[in-house]
Amino acid sequence: MFAEYADIPAGVSAATVPAPYEIISKRQETPETYTFELEARAGEPMRFLPGQCTMLSRGGSGEVPISISGDPDAPQRLWHTVRSLGMRTAAICSSEPGDVLGVRGPWGQPWPVEYLEGSDVAIAAGGIGLAPLRSAILWLLARRERYGRLMLLYGARTPEQLVYRDELEAWQEQGLEVLVTVDSAGPEWLGNVGVVTRMVRRAGLDAPSTAVLCCGPEVMMKVIVGTLLDAGVGPERMYVSMERNMQCGIGHCGHCQLGPTLICKEGPVYRWSKIEPWIEVTEL
Repeated sequence: MFAEYADIPAGVSAATVPAPYEIISKRQETPETYTFELEARAGEPMRFLPGQCTMLSRGGSGEVPISISGDPDAPQRLWHTVRSLGMRTAAICSSEPGDVLGVRGPWGQPWPVEYLEGSDVAIAAGGIGLAPLRSAILWLLARRERYGRLMLLYGARTPEQLVYRDELEAWQEQGLEVLVTVDSAGPEWLGNVGVVTRMVRRAGLDAPSTAVLCCGPEVMMKVIVGTLLDAGVGPERMYVSMERNMQCGIGHCGHCQLGPTLICKEGPVYRWSKIEPWIEVTEL
């Protein structure tokens, strides 16, 4: 297995060759979603900023872009939350501690967490869309005194589709207001039921001082952003992370092109006012 991710030859860019990372731990989040803790087998740890992603692979199954969900202040370990949706992600999700994955990166533009100092920050996530935001949450909580109100508005289809359930309470104890809702649930669920836009209305945001970080299905992000615009939050204060597929991560293949932008180079995080004209185009 280790030979599949050999040392990078002299003169070959690390951007094009996966580095070997060993799986240290594996945690199941939902029936089809797992969080992996990875450690580099050699070399320096991969330093990254909140919201960046890597190209992740196992063996000959191909690569897939996965946001780094770990702590930017602890780059010795990489965390990735992966949902099994096809051959590539199924191969990764079938891996176990001790196995080795290939990692290239980090890629992309991060969440503008430093730029938002002094602001209230609302984090809006749908389902596994919380994974690209976990690193931002950890960053913000580690610097809690630099920000105003911090809140998480998190929704999923069912309680079983919520990720990081064990961490939500810990985040709240550290100063993050957590509002969670599901679209539908059985009688054993004692939390909120309804679409996540209801949480926006309940949050009582101070629109002029609020910045928004949002990730989830594109239709969900459109609805959330529309609700926030109606609440008075400016489009230049809202940021979204795009989950469209990448292939190379370095802007060569064009597979992730959306209008005039390449998501692997100019994204995955975009200011809403920049990406809105293109995300609104059906099937672009």
